[in-house]
Amino acid sequence: MPVLDQEPSKDLGGGDGLPKLPLPALKDTLEVYLRCVKHLLTEEQFNKTQNIVKQFGAPGGVGELLQSKLMERRQNKANWVYDYWLNDMYLNNRLALPVNSSPVMVFPQQNFKAPIDSLRFAAHLISGVLEYKTLLDAHALPVDYARGQLAGTPLCMEQYYRLFTSYRLPGPERDTLVAQESSVMPEPEHIIVACKNQFFVLDVVINFRRLNERDLLTQLEKIARMADIEEEQLPPIGLLTSDGRTEWAEARSALMRESTNRDSLDMIERCLCLVCLDDATGPELSDTTRAMLMLHGGGAAKNGGNRWYDKPMQFVVGADEMKYSWILELVRAASVSELPAPRRLRWKCTPEIHKLLASSADKLQRLVKNLDMNVHKFYDYGKEFIKKQKMSPDAYIQVALQLAYYRCHGRPVSTYESASIRRFKEGRVDNIRSATPEALAFVKAMTNGEQSTCDKEKMEMLRGAISAQTKYTILAITGMAIDNHLLGLREIAHDLKIEKPEIFKDEAHLISNQFILSTSQVPTTVEMFCCYGPVLPNGYGACYNPQSNHIIFSVSSFRESPETSSAEFVKCLVQGLLDMRDLCNKCNSGSNAAAQRQGQTLETRLVTTSATVEVITLSMKSVSQFDIAICE
Repeated sequence: MPVLDQEPSKDLGGGDGLPKLPLPALKDTLEVYLRCVKHLLTEEQFNKTQNIVKQFGAPGGVGELLQSKLMERRQNKANWVYDYWLNDMYLNNRLALPVNSSPVMVFPQQNFKAPIDSLRFAAHLISGVLEYKTLLDAHALPVDYARGQLAGTPLCMEQYYRLFTSYRLPGPERDTLVAQESSVMPEPEHIIVACKNQFFVLDVVINFRRLNERDLLTQLEKIARMADIEEEQLPPIGLLTSDGRTEWAEARSALMRESTNRDSLDMIERCLCLVCLDDATGPELSDTTRAMLMLHGGGAAKNGGNRWYDKPMQFVVGADEMKYSWILELVRAASVSELPAPRRLRWKCTPEIHKLLASSADKLQRLVKNLDMNVHKFYDYGKEFIKKQKMSPDAYIQVALQLAYYRCHGRPVSTYESASIRRFKEGRVDNIRSATPEALAFVKAMTNGEQSTCDKEKMEMLRGAISAQTKYTILAITGMAIDNHLLGLREIAHDLKIEKPEIFKDEAHLISNQFILSTSQVPTTVEMFCCYGPVLPNGYGACYNPQSNHIIFSVSSFRESPETSSAEFVKCLVQGLLDMRDLCNKCNSGSNAAAQRQGQTLETRLVTTSATVEVITLSMKSVSQFDIAICE
């Protein structure tokens, strides 16, 4: 039986009254693990894995020892998996943050008619951010409640309270998550504004008074003028943060030898957030191009150096496109007279630093060229049609993603869909393993050509696949999925200095944790989308936002892989969604088809209204609530 709390735990970080994350029974996890990997392995591989798993879970064996140690850990910690998960998912990862780790949110456009409009918008945005920070400081943020499956449960709010007080410090082997929680150090009262690859300190509190929107605009205008002074411009140090984590750690150590650089780094690392004022990028851009520009800035030749990726929150405002649709009600203070000018951060760059900058710029450019992004708005139907079939929209779309991959590549692959476990104290995410045996049976039936299964049988298989997906979703969001548990067992063995158990050296473990398809649902009520890169060189990243009558997809892959193509994947995804709709219409009442045609006509009129983008770049997924994937 899983370990459960009798009494809810208490804390002061937004998780008051929430239970601790449960610890699944070892037997249950091993049974589910075998079921998840069987159809991904050859018969020979599975037979070997079955024996290894049996030995690991045998009475008195190493599995039982590790499980008992995890039970002790659960008693002594607020969340038994949190540190293990944070290190494994993020801090141990040595890859560059842009594309590989940092997601972006792309929002509806605001039309700027004059250059001053983008600065006015940025001032409006900063005012909203400061008001939001006031709510956080007062712990006055309303508690979130779960939606979708098992709706209504209160969710942990801790990550919100770390948004403006955290920093990802690069390390040679592992990064460190630095949180400014000391009562000795004063709260930061400045933001950093990036403009033309230069960094400026913008004090948002002067003479104990928060700047109002008019004063913020005045300061931003000063920054824009200062950034234009060519003789004052310094090298684009922000490019160093786009490098691999070990390389950036080494570059930071080189920077730290100069006191001027130490002071500048300190100001960036202690700021509330970054506001990046990007240069115009040319004529009207597609959603796909905007997504890529937000993920990596377009490289060193564009706005790639106008970032500082270690900060958890970056708000990117493009001179020709940026658009934020949600701002809190503003609280206006009296104007502060004779505002002191914002301060440009200074850097002393040795020949070694210049060489490192050139190397970082080259690597970022390779990443820019390698990313294959495709943002597609599917207008044939949306979540309302799916709900009429009495199916979960998320589960339905996950099955469609399985069908798309199988059509493209002719095989199933291990799939990651992040699931919120914020129902528990300090809860973040676990994995929904969407490549179920039931999904494989359905996609085979849909792609077997002349040896066609009848529609009624296909429909039964579709419902079976969606049922299996929904059941695993509930398993995950209630803390009973297998991935966090297996991670905990592996890491507790490492802590105890026990030789890595055979189950974690087995080929099946490697295959099952190679998430070639990495997916996430980020649902919103506005016309926006989230995007990120693949987690493997031959993989796909697929994020989606189901709207009432359409679905927004952002699909990424790497051009260097001869196996993948984002455009081809989207083509197969669209075909699969249409085939699934046709199957539902054939097997269900005709009223669905009529309603669908009506919705499609409406969407045809709406499609002409889509345009540019506002983006919030959350450059460290590990400290924002943006692990999100509210796949419920």
